[in-house]
Amino acid sequence: FKVAAMRNPVTNIASMVTSTDIPDWCYVEALGSGKYDWKEYRGPTEQELDIMWKASPIAHVKNAVAPTLVALGMSDQRVPPSQGLEYFYTLRSKGVKTKLLMYEKDDHAIDGVVSEADHWINIKQWFDEHL
Repeated sequence: FKVAAMRNPVTNIASMVTSTDIPDWCYVEALGSGKYDWKEYRGPTEQELDIMWKASPIAHVKNAVAPTLVALGMSDQRVPPSQGLEYFYTLRSKGVKTKLLMYEKDDHAIDGVVSEADHWINIKQWFDEHL
């Protein structure tokens, strides 16, 4: 990629599975359909955590070079903001050009009138600057 913009990104499925309101999504996304018992919640096994880690962007961040804009709804319970923060700080530590937008009152949708407008303006500016 030449440039990227992320909105409430899932970057570490292994850490998200125990901190989200949709743990079932984590199982299905990493392990595939039919691998989650919808009737009973249980924590992931060590093997499942390993598979979740390997399916996560953070496990492959060493390959990331594209300037990346990260936008987070800080009240998001679906994808905890820690997901995007972890990725942002990891990219920054690698010297990848990155910018963080935090919307304190927004949840997963980032749909407050001012927040949504600000986010789209920032995406446009980010792509104009880096393409």
